[in-house]
Amino acid sequence: MAISEIAPNIDRTRWLAGAEFADAFRITIDEPDIDARTAAERMLGHAPWWMAALLKLRNLLVRPFGLKTSGADPDNPRPLIGMFPVVDETPARLVLGFDDKHLDFRVLVDVSSHRATSQVTATTLVQTHNVLGRVYLTVIKPFHRLVVKAMLRQVATAA
Repeated sequence: MAISEIAPNIDRTRWLAGAEFADAFRITIDEPDIDARTAAERMLGHAPWWMAALLKLRNLLVRPFGLKTSGADPDNPRPLIGMFPVVDETPARLVLGFDDKHLDFRVLVDVSSHRATSQVTATTLVQTHNVLGRVYLTVIKPFHRLVVKAMLRQVATAA
């Protein structure tokens, strides 16, 4: 159940043109028939207590700046997985994300099957718009790595 950091292998122009940050992590699980939606639901469906606490802290800290605390948008309702709106979906790839005044982001969950296993890859793209976005990204990066790895472990544990 090792998680590897890999070079992002996606079309940045298609999913978030101008993204200046990208990373990707991959896990191999013993489940050959998993699809991207199931993987994303396992990743985001139930956060460990420490992730929920970090999210609450984040929301308290960013609320005074007028930043979004959820991807729910009454003007453009889309299905959500966790707090993230679904941007695009195929059985092999689910794209989540939203745009805000400080930054835009996308999370791509890709699944590829290999005989008795599947590889699940989570790729994150971020495009900042201003100083607040750049500061936010700098502060969040160390936590982001821990959170993505923990979310990928949930895909394997639920299998």
